[in-house]
Amino acid sequence: MSELRNLEKGFTIWLTGPSGAGKTTLAVKLAKKLREMGYRVEILDGDTIRKTLYPELGFSKEAREMHNRIVIHMAKLLSRNGVIAIVSLISPYRAVREHARKEIGNFIEVYVYAPLEVRIKRDPKGLYAKALRGEIKGLTGYDGVYEEPENPEVKVDSSKMTPEEEVELVIQKARELGYLP
Repeated sequence: MSELRNLEKGFTIWLTGPSGAGKTTLAVKLAKKLREMGYRVEILDGDTIRKTLYPELGFSKEAREMHNRIVIHMAKLLSRNGVIAIVSLISPYRAVREHARKEIGNFIEVYVYAPLEVRIKRDPKGLYAKALRGEIKGLTGYDGVYEEPENPEVKVDSSKMTPEEEVELVIQKARELGYLP
């Protein structure tokens, strides 16, 4: 195994988008590429953190904001210790994402976009099928709130781009911002 390169200060890549947009795929590919480049990387996946730490939390606005605040704190700790934190989290509210940006510092917001019909076709968790049958209400990005980013550093359209193209775009932005040499 090659030696890991230390960054003086890490940074956070915040992937936001509705379920089925392609956040997890991009997070995994991005982490693999950055590790191959020799960097310390950690994926903070919203679903995994929720299931592990507080599976009974629920999905009210308050519960989602609390979940997001915990992830923000984890990303901040990792970033300030030279790690690249990749956050994969729907994070539907602009105010929470702006709080993350201010709290963490070195921050790249990546809007992972895919049209609704593409997300319904992918439906990795079966959520859209349940929403279409009326079994669940308030699905983020379907009949629930998702506030699109107004000025993300990067926007990818996973229905038109390959994950490799998305990875290169994010790494290019990290270099432009001086987070990577």
